[in-house]
Amino acid sequence: MEEEEKNRSIPSLTKTKLKQQSKGFNLMNDDLLQNILSRLPATSFASAACVSKSWNAVCTRILSRPKLSSAVSLNRSPRVALQEVLDKVLSEPIRPHFAIAYFSPGFVAEDVLQVMVEKLGSRTPILLSQVPGILGRDALTHEYKEVMWNGEERCDDNTGIVLTVGFVPGLKVEVIPLLSYKEDQFVRDIKSYTSSVSGFTSPLAILMIGDAESVDQRSIIEKLDFALSKETIIVGNESGLYLKYRSIDVSRNISSNLKCSPDAVALVFARDREKDPGIGDIEFHFALSDGVSATGPRFKAISVRPKASSTWLTARREGQQEILDGQHMLDEIGNEMENHLEYADVYIGVTKRRKCSVGSDKPKLMTSLALHGVERGDEEYLYVNGIGIRHGDCFQFYQPCPKTALSSCRKVSSALGNLKLDWDAKSSTSTRAIVTATEKKEAFGGLIISCCGRGESFFGQPNIDGAPFLENFPEVPVAGIFCGGEIGRGYTNLTMHEVQEETSVPCHLHVYSTIYLLMSYTPPTEH
Repeated sequence: MEEEEKNRSIPSLTKTKLKQQSKGFNLMNDDLLQNILSRLPATSFASAACVSKSWNAVCTRILSRPKLSSAVSLNRSPRVALQEVLDKVLSEPIRPHFAIAYFSPGFVAEDVLQVMVEKLGSRTPILLSQVPGILGRDALTHEYKEVMWNGEERCDDNTGIVLTVGFVPGLKVEVIPLLSYKEDQFVRDIKSYTSSVSGFTSPLAILMIGDAESVDQRSIIEKLDFALSKETIIVGNESGLYLKYRSIDVSRNISSNLKCSPDAVALVFARDREKDPGIGDIEFHFALSDGVSATGPRFKAISVRPKASSTWLTARREGQQEILDGQHMLDEIGNEMENHLEYADVYIGVTKRRKCSVGSDKPKLMTSLALHGVERGDEEYLYVNGIGIRHGDCFQFYQPCPKTALSSCRKVSSALGNLKLDWDAKSSTSTRAIVTATEKKEAFGGLIISCCGRGESFFGQPNIDGAPFLENFPEVPVAGIFCGGEIGRGYTNLTMHEVQEETSVPCHLHVYSTIYLLMSYTPPTEH
């Protein structure tokens, strides 16, 4: 334990000085010592835990429950902004089990990673990436903010960073990269790591960042969906930029050493098979607010021509024989659209039935819904983003819909509220014994991943995407991002995805959606 503390942080006071100071506390009772140590910042707290066995025991008691600490800074200086969020998340006792940083243009990813390793320790798994926007509470004012950049590099109004540091006793956390298009190896690495630390092949949750420009993230998610238990929640961002990471296993850090980015990175949360019986249980809860609605008839693809990163196709309307080109299909749905949107904001949802396998595993037929952005249509073809569409696949058009998104956000808020009421009810009743307040299940953190097409301009009012958390867990730390291509796989989700309600087909890579990941803790039962 003492060695772990040394590795995890850079002490602000030397161990020798703390030992000298501790002589004056020899006659102090544990309660007073605990009160003093609990007020220390994280780096001094880590040093205090190394002073003696008794101090270490008190520090362990202070950090007996999981903790998530997060902060946002919009300071125009990237250096100052990084320092502000680090100061905030390390202002209280915490042992970093993982760290996630998302930032705007203007930050140098390598510099951010270097500073974080120095502050959090070389054995802290770290994941960071550039994103179109961030959300969370300001490091200085504690005010909740949702911010998106204007897209210009090195712009003063473009600076922002959100940092999240987590302490999750009872879990093991590691960063696992996908290198050189080795998708099957990526899945096997996740299963192998999970098995080594937990005895199970599927982790509790995965936070994933992909590089959509280097590899098709759909195929990776399909393989993870095939290989992992339905209880494993997967959330993330399909299109991360300047993706950097730090693994505990140094052999996995080869891409960082070569200064090149991986095709995807997974932050894996697995149960610790050596968990102390005095530690409670952490759970992850998934919810999704959809932001698209189906419009027009269903079609069946007839002529399909993949071209580089796009697909050209013709189709028949279901129940009819006439083959339609792209212009005819767009004309058919044009009058049914509530808003006359540009093609970039129109999608086709393709129902795909494909055999999937990983390595030598027996292939399994899987059905999924894939959303492809419409580029344009003419008298020959409908042109859509992405590949993987086949002759005979059925599809329907979808468009962004603020009404659908707002209604879905309210459903998420209601579901979270019901979950909180359920926790309160279970903690206040017992058939055999009085349940103490410490036995109550509680939320300790939340992550939000939202489409950069949403936000205030989409809803006409601010802070809608964060409302479900703010309304139900106002004191719980929450952080998140705006991005393109929201990854959300959760079969045990709190609310049903609107598309799933209509088609009963799972969709794991979304558009115009917001993904919610709530983390809760149940203390151990007292006997």
